Order: sequence, then C-alpha cells, then structure tokens
Amino acid sequence: MKVAVLGLGVIGTTYAYALQKAGCDTYHIVREGKVIPPVIPVRLLDGRYDPKGEEKDGEYCVKTASTDEEYDFILISVASGKLEEAMKTLRDRKLRGTVILFCNFWNERKEIEEIVGEYQYITAFPTAGGRMCEDGKLDCVLFDHIMLEGREKAKIGNYDELIALLDSADIKQEIPDDMFEWIWIHMAINAGVTSTAAREGKIDDPNRLARELMSDSKALTIAVKCIRETLKTVSARGVDLKKYNNEIFPYKIPSGIAGIAMKKLFAGNELTSRIMTLHNDVKDILYGCRCVYDEGRKHDLELPLFYGNMEKVFAEL
Repeated sequence: MKVAVLGLGVIGTTYAYALQKAGCDTYHIVREGKVIPPVIPVRLLDGRYDPKGEEKDGEYCVKTASTDEEYDFILISVASGKLEEAMKTLRDRKLRGTVILFCNFWNERKEIEEIVGEYQYITAFPTAGGRMCEDGKLDCVLFDHIMLEGREKAKIGNYDELIALLDSADIKQEIPDDMFEWIWIHMAINAGVTSTAAREGKIDDPNRLARELMSDSKALTIAVKCIRETLKTVSARGVDLKKYNNEIFPYKIPSGIAGIAMKKLFAGNELTSRIMTLHNDVKDILYGCRCVYDEGRKHDLELPLFYGNMEKVFAEL
C-alpha cells in the first residue's frame, strides 16, 4: 500500500517507520524547497511484542510525495488549529486518499467534517511519542495499538484495507464507542495531569515536570482529584462517561490508593514513563488545558483544583 504522511513530525514519522518496515511504501508531504535527510536514524522503544518494550535501533528511508498523486491513506498529525491548513495543502497539491486524523481536537464532529470537506476521513489516536534530537535522530516510543473509529461511524470505503495495513505492522486496534468523545476524555485527563505537574505556575520544562510528577505519589493523588474535576467538562458536553469505564476507572478508586498505584506503574513500565517525558510541545500541551478550562467556565462548573492550577500558569505566561 501507499501511505502519505503530512510533514516529517514525530508521530507521523514513527508510524511511517513501522509501516515501511512492514513493506509499505511511505511518502512525506513537505514544503517545496525544504531540505530533508534521505535517511533518519531511529531509536525506538517498541512495545508491540514485549509489554516492557524492546530497545531497537534502525534507519528510516525518507521519500517525498509528488503532486497530483493518489494514496491509499494520508496520515495527518498536526497541532492545535492546523487542520484547515493541512487540508488546504492536500487540495493545493491535488493529493487524493482516505485521510487518517491522528489529532487532538475539542471540535464537534460537524466542524471537522466541514474542514475535511470532500475527503473520506477516519479519526484515530496514536499511542506513540518522541522527539527529534539535535543530531537528527528520532527518539520514539511505540505501543502495540492505536485507538480507531469504528466501521459504522467512520463510513470509509476502505476500512478493511486500513485494518490490514495496521495488522501488517502488528499494530492492534481498540475501538471506543465514539472517537470524538474518547479524544475529549483523553484531553480532559491530560489537562488534569498537566495542571497538577505545573501547579507552581511553571510549564517551560515539561520533561522535568513529568519526571517529578511520576515519582511523587502525593502529587499523583492531587492529579487524580484534578482529573475527576476535568472529566466533568466532558460530561457537560453530553457524553455518557459510563460508556468509557475502562478509561476512567483508575480515577474512581480512592485518590490516595490511585496515587500510589500510579507511581508504581510509572516506576515499573518504561513505555508509559518514557512517553510521559517525550512530549515537550508546550503550545500543544496548553491547547488541551485551555479547551478544558474554557469549557468548564462556559458551563459554570466547580473545578477549584484545576482552575487554581491553570490560573497560576496563565499568570506566568
């Protein structure tokens, strides 16, 4: 299969690397005149075959996409507010294919459909992360699954081909009741975690904040309490949280016990702890927090921990 990836970002390149290793032809849609390396060294903590993760080194061969070309799938993983620009790029380049949206968004489905327009699309969510190092190496983490919209709600003609593509790279699929609702829950949980890590008002070094939070059971207890607050914003949007018990169960147990359990999880699971420290895009992190904050204020929700933490951050910024 032919898969195009918009840009040469961490998420898209990580999955392109896994797909290329599985025999897929991968191409990157980059700005005209942009100099890209023919080969990117890769350091991968691979969680597809071992729950503890396997350290692997490899190389990713980079090929650029042509204009006026058709692909089986086009993978888009862009930061907040960049989807309209991304879709414009596809149209300007006359690129065709089913779009896979690997994005955080707080939008309603109708808004996304208007942006995507004539393209077939499916929402999904990556379980991967990483960073591009100064020496040009991709340092990344890849879990054994992705979150994927179910067949009925996706309404794409090549759903079976997508499943076959993911299976070829040993990437499993978890299908939530609704991908949009799942993404909102994910963003709310992340906002609770982020606001706790940055509760002193500083957010300029997410890596350090994540390491400190993961090693502090008391802070993790506060994070659990904060997540209980932020989840109220998702409920206020009309989402039945009972449909997502697997996602929110850890935050229902007594917070002190949950904090201790989370500390043990991070200490014993390199995959989970490393992905926490590799996400360093402050603007993207704050996008989720701001969406949740504004939603809470919109509905006049009582979220004292979350509001207090975020207002310190906003004051510093």
